This record gives sequence, structure tokens and C-alpha cells, in this order.
Amino acid sequence: MTQPVTSPEIGREILAAGYRTNLHDQGEGFPVLLIHGSGPGVTAWANWRLVMPELARHRRVIAPDMLGFGYSERPTDQHYSQQRWVEHAIGMLDTLGIQQADIVGNSFGGGLALALAIRHPERVRRLVLMGSVGVSFPITEGLDAVWGYNPSFEEMRRLLDVFAYDRNLVNDELAELRYQASIRPGFQESFAAMFPAPRQRWVDGLASDPAQISSLSHETLVIHGREDRVIPLSASLALSDLIPNSQLHVFGHCGHWTQIEHAGRFARLVEDFLAEADASQGKCA
Repeated sequence: MTQPVTSPEIGREILAAGYRTNLHDQGEGFPVLLIHGSGPGVTAWANWRLVMPELARHRRVIAPDMLGFGYSERPTDQHYSQQRWVEHAIGMLDTLGIQQADIVGNSFGGGLALALAIRHPERVRRLVLMGSVGVSFPITEGLDAVWGYNPSFEEMRRLLDVFAYDRNLVNDELAELRYQASIRPGFQESFAAMFPAPRQRWVDGLASDPAQISSLSHETLVIHGREDRVIPLSASLALSDLIPNSQLHVFGHCGHWTQIEHAGRFARLVEDFLAEADASQGKCA
């Protein structure tokens, strides 16, 4: 009998904040929650597939499809907001029995990670913000194109050119894979409901109050690609200025895909940063 093909994008299913949630749960040790970005057809696996195995060598890695994305549930009212996504993330931690975790947020996910740390500071040990929103900035042409995506192979091919600095990462095969991912049943319908024009309001809606950002006490690692055409480097410069206990790392020859274009370096940088907290607590779990 032929066995059904299982997508690597599908992990385990839990109920989080009342929503069916697809997530990957790998490794053992102090937990780290990875929150993906908001590209069309995105899943946690697509964002973090190169990083999860490396981080899972020393810690428990939780990588969910956030509400409305990937293989997680889509609310029938199609209403999405920073608050609802943060509640979804907290619901995951609650369901998994995790009192505190390190949080790594990519782009859109960085804005959620930042808001989570502000609203629930006791649930966060350390914070990593990569190519992150979270402060207001004039929307870039690249981000407007990402959020305004209309499904076609040609448009997906153009978006990949926006995301990646390294042209060797971009080819027609990858564009076809990501295009097919974006047109799976329900994917584009929920995506279109998240960021309708005018889209500057969604940049602002994912931003946190600068005064509250400045009040964060968490050790924070801010990471950005110097050639990022989606989120401007100025956003990470502003975050690193605002967050008292922050450090900034800028990858040269890198676009918006830091965790893919510099996967090994990114994983080592994040692991070293989180391992400092392990050592200070005298434990790895």
C-alpha cells in the first residue's frame, strides 16, 4: 500500500487560545519560541527549517504557524491584530506548560515578540529581533509588495528577488514552490485579509509604544541584513537605541532572509546569546 506523503511543514497540532495550531516541537532544554514572518504562503518550517535543528541541539525549539498562517486555524471573522496574535502566542506557551521562554521573532514576528515581552515580561527570558518591525517607519516599496501580493508565479519570482541579496538563492524552482504554497486552500484568502491597503497602518499597528520599548529590561539581540529591502535597517537601529540592554548585529551582503542567507552564522550567534542566559542560571533547561 502506498503511504500518504506528509509535508515537512506539518508538525504536531495543539489547541492554543482556542485555535487549532500547527507547530514544530524539537529538542530538549530551556524553550525558545520562533515566530515567523508574514510573507505569502509562509509557514514556520519554511522560515526556520535551517535553524531549528541547530538550536534544538541544546534547547527545546517551538516553531508555530501563527494564527491565520500555514496550517493553523483561520478565524472565521478574518480579524487579525497584534493583540490577537500575541494572545495566540501566550496560549501556545500555556498549553505547552511553558512558564518562560526565549523569543526569536522574524520581521512581522519580531513585532509580535516585542509586544509579547512588553505585555507579558515575566514570560520572556531573552529576546531576539531579526529584521523586525516594532517601531513606526514609512512603509518600503518591498514591504508594500509583500503584503500586496496577488498570486502568480511571476509576482512570486519578483518577491524572491526583493527578499534575498544572494541571487544564487533565487531560481524558478523555488519561485514555483513558494507560489504553489501561497495558493493552497485558504492561504491567500486569510493573507489578503491581514494587510489590505493602505498598508502603512499595518506597519503602525505592529509598532509598540517607544516609551514601553525603552522600559524593557530583557537582554535583547537585534539582527538585520544590511541590504534588506523589506524592513529598513533604520528600524533595527531605532530598536537598539530604545532597548536599554540590547546589542546589534548587522550582516553584510544580506537581504531580508538573514536566517537563510547566513543560516550557520545566524544559528551560532543566537545560540551563543541564549547560552549566556543558560550559564547565568547555572542550567541548560
